[in-house]
Amino acid sequence: MHVDPLRNPDQLLSRELGVRQFSANIFNYTVGSGIFLLPATAVMTLGTAAPLAYVACAIVIGLVVLCFAENGSRVSATGGSYAYVETAMGPMFGFFAGCLVLTTGLFAASGILNGFVQSLFALFNVAAPPWVAKVLIAVLVGALVAINMRGVRNGARLLEAITLFKLLPLLLFVCIGLFFVKPSNLAWTSVPDISTVLGSAGIMIFAFSGIEGATVPSGEVKNISRTVPLAILLALGGITLLYLAIQFVALGIMGMDLAGTGRTPLAAAAGAALGPGARTVMIVAAIISMFGYLSANMLSEPRGLFAMSRDRFLPAALTAVHPVFRTPNVAIVVYGLLVTVFALLGSFEWLTRFSNLAALSLYFLCAVSTLFLRRSDVRSDGKPFVIPGGPLVPVLACIAVVWLGFETLRNKAEGGISQLYAFLVMLAIILALYGLRQFRMKRLAVSG
Repeated sequence: MHVDPLRNPDQLLSRELGVRQFSANIFNYTVGSGIFLLPATAVMTLGTAAPLAYVACAIVIGLVVLCFAENGSRVSATGGSYAYVETAMGPMFGFFAGCLVLTTGLFAASGILNGFVQSLFALFNVAAPPWVAKVLIAVLVGALVAINMRGVRNGARLLEAITLFKLLPLLLFVCIGLFFVKPSNLAWTSVPDISTVLGSAGIMIFAFSGIEGATVPSGEVKNISRTVPLAILLALGGITLLYLAIQFVALGIMGMDLAGTGRTPLAAAAGAALGPGARTVMIVAAIISMFGYLSANMLSEPRGLFAMSRDRFLPAALTAVHPVFRTPNVAIVVYGLLVTVFALLGSFEWLTRFSNLAALSLYFLCAVSTLFLRRSDVRSDGKPFVIPGGPLVPVLACIAVVWLGFETLRNKAEGGISQLYAFLVMLAIILALYGLRQFRMKRLAVSG
């Protein structure tokens, strides 16, 4: 890492995150609004065989998660996947990874902020003027910024509390909904081919994504060689089982009618089984879930700005650490301002055109990084976790990610081509920014 040997800003951060807190961060970053929406999408594309999309996602994300677990046990610096890739493959690839993580997290949070406010209005059946929504967005971001500036422990405690409120209605939906499942609704009418399954999984995988952002605050994790792999495996294992159970129950209650429930499949299924009150509960659960995502996003993403500033990709002011709370306070405020500005500008539907490829590209880079880190025997905090099977898992992860990306593009026709074009444009912009940075560094070296 390109860190000033006289002053490593990471050493000023407080290592407060244990297995429970880090798992809660991963859970909240992963279980956002997706699981409340995607069960209907899975049924539209695969019919009653919809659970196959989750199985395909679980296999791909399982391979990727193992790579993240090993990388996280080796690299203790703040930055998550950015730090893993930069340490393993050098500054250019690291800069690319950091930009992907930051851009995806920033625009996802901006979009979810709008969704959160609109869901509040829908819950109370209020037709508020636009300025009210803008004020609520600013107040919500301001509150999250204040909480996280006062210490990573405060942000982690908020996440733990939200995790319970988010998890409880989903577990109740599964446990109570089981009594309303009709076996006939689960009978497969046909068996889709592997291409169709992977094309659907390319959409569904974003119910599983988030590990790339959730691991950013690595510099504030204690006993990292044990905490990171254990938290990652616990969180993603539990999430996979939960998702499969939710899809099974929702499909069992409504059958193919689930495909026509639009943006509220779980609320519709709960309402069909238990009445309007249950539907309202699930809408509230979706709101809590979005708030949980925003809390995890605000805890994690500013650390990405901090890490890229530490490595001289961004202005040095972003490495400032609060003298009392030992948090990257300037990075937190700047990120909060960016999220607020983009959320107030409006909707960001265009992000979906390249978000799939952005996340899959990050996963590919992190899988390759595992091989480089292992070959160099990088270790910064105790004996690292090593995936059994030698290079098998990282290589399979690379193959699975590329295959899934190809099938996603091929099955989405014009939408897939647009997504590819948007991704290539973003790549060109990132490379241009890196070139400008290198030019500036050379000029500074010559003048110095």
